[in-house]
Amino acid sequence: MESKQERRDKWRPHRCVAFTVAAIIGVALLLLVLGLTVFRPRHAVTSINSVHLSRLTVGLDVPNLAVDFNVTLTLDIASTNPNHASFRYDAGDAVLYYRGQIVGEAAVPPGKVAAEGSVRTNVSLSVMAGKLIGDSALYADVILGSVPFSTTTRIPGTVAILGIFKHHMVAYTMCDLVVGVRNRSVENSNCRYRTKF
Repeated sequence: MESKQERRDKWRPHRCVAFTVAAIIGVALLLLVLGLTVFRPRHAVTSINSVHLSRLTVGLDVPNLAVDFNVTLTLDIASTNPNHASFRYDAGDAVLYYRGQIVGEAAVPPGKVAAEGSVRTNVSLSVMAGKLIGDSALYADVILGSVPFSTTTRIPGTVAILGIFKHHMVAYTMCDLVVGVRNRSVENSNCRYRTKF
């Protein structure tokens, strides 16, 4: 007949295995719950705080119905990261459109936004004058005193949760704005934001 000590010694390895398996399952469940709640990736938001008119020169060639129009817009871009992990973004781009035609481009430098932080960047967009030569709509807009533009900003990046799980996302900002020729300022701007995983 076995003594109590022998029975305990017989079940000791089984208990160790059971406790180890239970601990592994517990840690896995904890990581799963944290991954689905606290560490779930949230949309990084890129917004445009303000649009400033840095430079505006206008010259009218009335006999030829042409306009010499040079404008530089400075976009104050804020990248906000609501995640509990840092957001590293690669070089992005900002594009300036006049009536659907690309008239200016600029690079957004790469960077990093700390966990639950925000970073501001200024980007200058200049009109490529050659793109607008001979555009009769521009002539009419300058005469009326308001020139409509739109901008699109695209910033791709990655959120690495616990340094293991990487989620790629792209933050977009689209703005419609009107440049006032007479008062030399941005008269109106309306922006929309979107993030894609």
